[in-house]
Amino acid sequence: MKKIVSFDTVLLFILTTARVRIDTMAALSTPDRQADLAKVSLLSALLPDKSLELLHDWLVDPYSLLLIAVAFEALMVYTILDVLRDHLNDEKVQRAKLALVWLIILSTVVAQSVLLILLRQATGPASYTHDGGVIQTEEALKYVLAGKNPYVEDYVNTPMAEWGLDYKTALYHYPYLPWTFLFSTPFYLVSQAVLGWYDQRFAYLLLFVITLLLAPRLAQKRADKLGLVMVLGLNPIMGVDVIFGQNDSFVLFWIVLALWLLQLSREKGEDKGWSVVLSVISFGLACASKPTAWFLAPFYFLYLLRGEDISPGNLRALAITLLRKAIPFLAVFAVLVLPFAVWDWGALVEDVWGWASGAAEIPYQIRGWGFANLILALGLVESKLDYFPFWIPELLTCLPLLLFLLWKQVKTNTLGVMLYGYSAFMFVFFYFSRFLNENYLGFILAFVALAYCADEGGERVGATVRLSAHDEAPTPPP
Repeated sequence: MKKIVSFDTVLLFILTTARVRIDTMAALSTPDRQADLAKVSLLSALLPDKSLELLHDWLVDPYSLLLIAVAFEALMVYTILDVLRDHLNDEKVQRAKLALVWLIILSTVVAQSVLLILLRQATGPASYTHDGGVIQTEEALKYVLAGKNPYVEDYVNTPMAEWGLDYKTALYHYPYLPWTFLFSTPFYLVSQAVLGWYDQRFAYLLLFVITLLLAPRLAQKRADKLGLVMVLGLNPIMGVDVIFGQNDSFVLFWIVLALWLLQLSREKGEDKGWSVVLSVISFGLACASKPTAWFLAPFYFLYLLRGEDISPGNLRALAITLLRKAIPFLAVFAVLVLPFAVWDWGALVEDVWGWASGAAEIPYQIRGWGFANLILALGLVESKLDYFPFWIPELLTCLPLLLFLLWKQVKTNTLGVMLYGYSAFMFVFFYFSRFLNENYLGFILAFVALAYCADEGGERVGATVRLSAHDEAPTPPP
């Protein structure tokens, strides 16, 4: 018997509700938000004073309340279309559903990001934003334009000093790799010339939208394409990252682009063509942005050996083939990272690796949602800033896991298996690391969704239901 509503409607209801609730809770952390909105001249003509008065003081600001209303109206229309799908043209229903999903994403993520950008511009550079992904990255590119090394300089005399409540250890370290600020430099220069000011989220939002346009091409089933846009666009955690400007969506874009180019090469039957080279370059850009991309490397390069004879007797030929395929990756990574390594190798290593691992003189604190809490609870350190050898549980768990996942991928070398391996490896590593911040889980969720939808196998782990039920077999007539 066919269900009244498809699973994609249930999924959209869950994601929209979660997205709105998380955003309203985040708004509670900015109690001056409604007063600050009065400083945004661009918004002053949108609503009369009486409307602002009537909409005042309920969870979030008046403009966000209207955007939330639009999102739930779109959800309502989506549900009605789904209930009536048997009486309407299927192609038109799918297009309308996709448009409604985009409307919800635009109203709950993109418009919210723009709103916070305007609030920040009206109130100060340390407000309504993320410290590292926006403030520090902007300061890093300013240092580079001034001929200074962002890995040597501190951020004590920048807006970073005004952000945050405790342990401001990031004032002495820039933990991201050079592509994060080098890519953004043209956006900064153009924005300064046109607007007289810049917000790093200009670059992030553009790449976020392109990611949502590219990602459906990775789905193997038509029904999963719509679900993938939902999960990536309304990701409960990464949505907040986009709104406040954390840079996980930046890394996600370069990986999705790399995967899309690989998919394009397979569709054209050009496994050794230009699109593979561009994919390897794009993955190099991801790895030159943030270390979270590095965990994909063993799975990605193994996937590039798809179709090759992976046997012990062919290791030398495989190594040569892999090196040839990896040359564009090595070249782009070297061009971006090597100048800063030569400039000051010690500063680069301390900022990117030492700070996060706890080995730096001023390290990142032990915190998060993982194994680190047990270390704190058992009193194995005197302070959250103390060094603890997290590399030991990481090595004991991640090394056998990595070997197992690579073995599984050798047996079934598909895009889905590659991404499942990446997600599992990264999750276990960060669980046993010095910190498991919530944004890492949002990042991992994005790749679990990509893995599920890219899986080429007939059987899927836990796949008794799909992201949508539109392609279920029709019920035979009595």
